[in-house]
Amino acid sequence: MEQPRVLLAVSGGIAAYKVPELVRALKRNGCAVRCILTREAHEFVTPLVLQTLSGSPVRSHLFDPSEEGEIDHIALADWAQLLLVAPATANLLAKLALGLADDLVSAVALATRAPIAVAPAMNVNMWRHAATQAHMAVLNERGVRSIGPESGELACGWEGEGRMAEPEAIAAAIAPWLGPRSLAGEVVLVTAGGTREPLDAVRFLGNRSSGKMGFAVAAEAARRGAEVVMVAGPSAQATPAGVRRVDVETALAMRDAVFAELPRATIVIKAAAVADFRPAAPVAGKLRKEDLPEGAGLALELVRNPDILAEICRDKGRRVVVGFAAESGDPVESARRKLARKGCDLLVANDVSEPGAGFDGDRNTVVFVWPGGEVERLPSLSKATVAGHLLDRVEKLRGARG
Repeated sequence: MEQPRVLLAVSGGIAAYKVPELVRALKRNGCAVRCILTREAHEFVTPLVLQTLSGSPVRSHLFDPSEEGEIDHIALADWAQLLLVAPATANLLAKLALGLADDLVSAVALATRAPIAVAPAMNVNMWRHAATQAHMAVLNERGVRSIGPESGELACGWEGEGRMAEPEAIAAAIAPWLGPRSLAGEVVLVTAGGTREPLDAVRFLGNRSSGKMGFAVAAEAARRGAEVVMVAGPSAQATPAGVRRVDVETALAMRDAVFAELPRATIVIKAAAVADFRPAAPVAGKLRKEDLPEGAGLALELVRNPDILAEICRDKGRRVVVGFAAESGDPVESARRKLARKGCDLLVANDVSEPGAGFDGDRNTVVFVWPGGEVERLPSLSKATVAGHLLDRVEKLRGARG
């Protein structure tokens, strides 16, 4: 199997003395490692040491013709399966959060489509500073993973958070993000979030979907090497690394976006909570209560939205199609009827009435329902874990279909 490719970016902090051992730990885990350094990192670790341990040239200058001619910053960004920044100083975290690109490390970080992980290392007061915490919040919202920092005695003599995680711990933490590229070559189309159907210029009919489940599926598919397109209703979730996101608002807009992307898709996972109905005649302006007599009611006529999942299944060919069904109570019988009516290859039913699960929660309790009537129940799991179980089964379906 191809070695997982880790591009290790080293910034100028005292914790850089641990980087040679980090390179060794990554190599022991079977990773191919290349190193890039900031100018300040040279004060703490030499390129020759890292080149010897990694077995690859070390890069540090953005505008060095000899380096750019061999492996430029775009090629490095494209090579990486994971960009690991260790140590990540307060200065570099700020540059990454602001999208600056004034040296090789920050330019690669801005150019790469690979997931990014950071191992922060700094003085405890710098770590706790509001600016640093704000920058970390921005990075986390963008899907950057953080490893540490740990608490303990710091090189400056202070005690507290700020120690870079140990090399073995960092290598172990990134291992799940470097799994087999089992969906390489597949084009996965995911829908996520709810839809909003306008009543007037300011109000809409909607639902409680946060999009977390669909975003988790998209992230896991990208981690497995698929080309992922996600058509998303309104959601505050950050776009996962390596995922192309198409934002929509209404059910009709979602249908148009899905069918625009569908011809290339080999796998479709419909996790969005699409509105079944929309107002027949939305008001162009704002509905005002003053326009109605006091105590008068307001009749709302609804029309049915198209069934996107059923339309896809009518002409799915060799494409694998998965649907979702949000139910309350025991979802199995309702899911079986929906599966038969839609014609998809697998239906994922979840009980949204269970506390902590379903809409806007971080966990799901799901049942996989198969066309032959088989039922597979999972316990309450994080949505990321559910996404992994789902894609394991999708891979088997895809393999059986050739």
